Amino acid sequence: MHESEPARRVRVTGPDRHARPRPQPRTGDIDDETPLGGVYLGSLLREQLLLAARILGLLALTVGSLPLVFYVVPGLDDVRVLGVPVAWLLLGGLVYPWLAWLGWRYVLRAERNEHDFAELMGEVER
Repeated sequence: MHESEPARRVRVTGPDRHARPRPQPRTGDIDDETPLGGVYLGSLLREQLLLAARILGLLALTVGSLPLVFYVVPGLDDVRVLGVPVAWLLLGGLVYPWLAWLGWRYVLRAERNEHDFAELMGEVER
């Protein structure tokens, strides 16, 4: 280094004091592709698929049936609440919070399934 060049600054930090170390589940059965690992992984995938099917079914029954409701009850076009058509209130005011709630429930349940799976793997391999 020449005298004309300033010394490079290096920032030295320690470990994050607020982070809790999370125990990592040992997944040897899955990593080694053993038959037992295949059963465990198949069980997790099946549970996640059933969860997605339940959420999509609930979505289809609720939001998907709205066009049928508007078709079966043609007088609903003329109904207004505070000057706003009921169809707009349903589609713009209720559907989006419903979608957000369904998405939130899906994520919570999927994470719980994965957590249960990780606990199972930790218990089995001990």
